Amino acid sequence: MGIFNMSGGGPWGGGPWGGPPRGGNGQTPRGRGPQPPNIEDLLRRGQDQFRRLMPGGLGSGRGIIYIVIAVVVLWLASGLYRVLPDEQGVVLRFGQYVYKTDPGLHLRWPSPIESVLTPKVTRVNRLEVGFRSGAEGAVGRGGGARQVPEEALMLTGDENIVDINFTVFWVINDATRYLFNIRNPEGTVKAVAESAVREVVGRTPIAAALAEGRGKIENDTQKLLQEILDSYGGGITVTQVQLQKVDPPTPVIDAFRDVQRARADQERKRNEAEAYRNSILPVARGDAVRLVQEAEAYKSQVVAEAQGEAERFLSVYNSYLTAQDVTTTRLYIETMQDILRGANKIVIDKSAQSSGVVPYLPLPELSRAGTAPPPQVPAAPSQGQGQGQGQRLSPGQVTNQRGPKQ
Repeated sequence: MGIFNMSGGGPWGGGPWGGPPRGGNGQTPRGRGPQPPNIEDLLRRGQDQFRRLMPGGLGSGRGIIYIVIAVVVLWLASGLYRVLPDEQGVVLRFGQYVYKTDPGLHLRWPSPIESVLTPKVTRVNRLEVGFRSGAEGAVGRGGGARQVPEEALMLTGDENIVDINFTVFWVINDATRYLFNIRNPEGTVKAVAESAVREVVGRTPIAAALAEGRGKIENDTQKLLQEILDSYGGGITVTQVQLQKVDPPTPVIDAFRDVQRARADQERKRNEAEAYRNSILPVARGDAVRLVQEAEAYKSQVVAEAQGEAERFLSVYNSYLTAQDVTTTRLYIETMQDILRGANKIVIDKSAQSSGVVPYLPLPELSRAGTAPPPQVPAAPSQGQGQGQGQRLSPGQVTNQRGPKQ
């Protein structure tokens, strides 16, 4: 066998692997264990057994039968396949769907009779529109997400342009429809998702899309996308549509933010004006109601007083027709009483005019003197002196009468 000496070892000494020479009992001189079996001996023994089974060689009839049996066994064994836990098996017979299989080991007719497809039905697939992240987006600056303007720029309902990035999450709910009803499932989902978002954004003003309308856009887009995929019979369920970014285009984002701040100031001023109006209007309405009520009360008062005066006049007139003298005198007395009630009055006694004394009584000074401390009165002069010195009190009584003395 060439350079190997099966009885005496290899060219480097003892056994076939070039180890040290063996001792008489099959052990190495250093007491090592038995060496691995000789491969050439194993091959020789296999060849001898094959010759005994097929004395005529492979070209004999028995050899051909063995070869055919081996080929058939291998062909049948190729029909064994395994379906992973997140997959579903779809068996095809001559290219036509036959049945589905669950996760586990299964056996089918080998190719070309039957074949099996195993799509992953439990995996959540992620689809990005308007940007590319991960390995695809690593080409961007700093390894960040790469923008795709032809997908991201969309027209809003008020004819403004908005830059939208969103992600669609979807799973397979029917492997048969997924495989046979749509040719490129991922491309179809992407095209339908972009179309649905453009339709929803086209009905939404830009102010709502940038603020409180994001959730509505997500829900409406998911609903519309699912309806379109169901109409295709794609066997796909959209689990979520998530907006990643909703901004104005980069060249005008600063100006747009200035406009947004101005609108916020306008809204704040409007709210302040509304609050001031709400605080003023109730007070003004209350004052108006109060004035109307006061006017109504004054009107009722004036009308009542006028009616009372008219009734009093009619009563007096009837009394005048009955007793003219008495009514005239009473009216005169009441009139003089009203006139002289608040006036300063001077009373002149007619009986004192014959005595030569000036009949004047200074009532205002006396009324003021009544409130002041009484002065020291000197001794009374004689009767002659009193008559010669001027004024003296008349014996008449000074009273505040309602009319002339009768």
